[in-house]
Amino acid sequence: MDLTADTAALADATAEATRLLAPRYTEPVLAGLLLHATADGLTLAGNDRERAVSLSCAAIAHTEGTVLVPAKPLAETLRALEDPAVRLVVEGSQLAVRVPGARFALPLLDRDLHPGAGAPATDPVAEVDAIALATALRTVAGTAAKDDSLPMFTGVRMHGDGTLLRLVGSDRYRMATASLPMRGTAPFDVLVPAGLLGELAKLAGGTVRLHTAPNRFGASWGSVHVSTAVLDGGFLSPDAIQTSTVDTTLRIDAGALAAAVRRIGLYTDAGGVLELAVADGEIRLSGANQRSGEATEHVKADVSGGRTSPSFQVRYLLDALRPFTGQEVSLGIQPGMRATIVSAVDPGDVNITYYVMPMRAPGR
Repeated sequence: MDLTADTAALADATAEATRLLAPRYTEPVLAGLLLHATADGLTLAGNDRERAVSLSCAAIAHTEGTVLVPAKPLAETLRALEDPAVRLVVEGSQLAVRVPGARFALPLLDRDLHPGAGAPATDPVAEVDAIALATALRTVAGTAAKDDSLPMFTGVRMHGDGTLLRLVGSDRYRMATASLPMRGTAPFDVLVPAGLLGELAKLAGGTVRLHTAPNRFGASWGSVHVSTAVLDGGFLSPDAIQTSTVDTTLRIDAGALAAAVRRIGLYTDAGGVLELAVADGEIRLSGANQRSGEATEHVKADVSGGRTSPSFQVRYLLDALRPFTGQEVSLGIQPGMRATIVSAVDPGDVNITYYVMPMRAPGR
């Protein structure tokens, strides 16, 4: 294989492919990237038997061919180059990366041990706007668990009914849901690993096409296609959370509340728990720590219903408020240890709801 390509374009394509591949591998060969050069350009593909990605990049192929090379070193080398054009050429058992005055050589990996580029994309079952999808995923995927010991909580449930895409994520202590418009041809309901969706939210542009196949889910935009094995997620549903016992509702500026929470958080104990006490026309946030002292701050709010004093972990409450920056939010507080429901007073096309569990206050 021998080709010449624009350095910046090839660096971007390689970096995108590397980010969409899984960060950990059971076999070194799965960390490789397949480069397939033809008269039509260059195709980059990776496959770790669960996640597969492919995309194309413009290139002039002097000699057509396919090689497998370590993905991360190739991406880092291309990113470090400043020359406008780069040449990739097979030299013995290495792939040489050449620019005027410099040569970098990567080992060729055994293609026979690699699972290949993966199955081609199925026809899309839905299309969504990339910006709207990214807005929803930044919140919903962020609530999924990071602990692989409970894999069912490491995914985002995606349910499409033809006109609306609904997303649900939870780590057992909080849950976020979002809905956004979609154009669909067939209903689907899958649990997709949140790690991949988090990268998709950062990289996708234009219109994102969603694909489903038995036990797999895929997304594509431009020349990029990524697919993954799905998880078992029929249990993950906001219907499992009781919301009929809200007895106190607050309307408050999300930014003002978040700023106060951050300040009071400086005075909380090691668990980072603060108390939110509801009064007439305001709420009072308080925290105490034997070493740093104590703090209290009052924030104006429209209050309806009863009076209550739930406690929350600072980090979780800030995460719940972050999607609503610049908006007025409604906090539906339920008695006891039931979830508090956070939503925008005037939601847009992307309608997000966040459920955050209260914590037991220190000393109670």
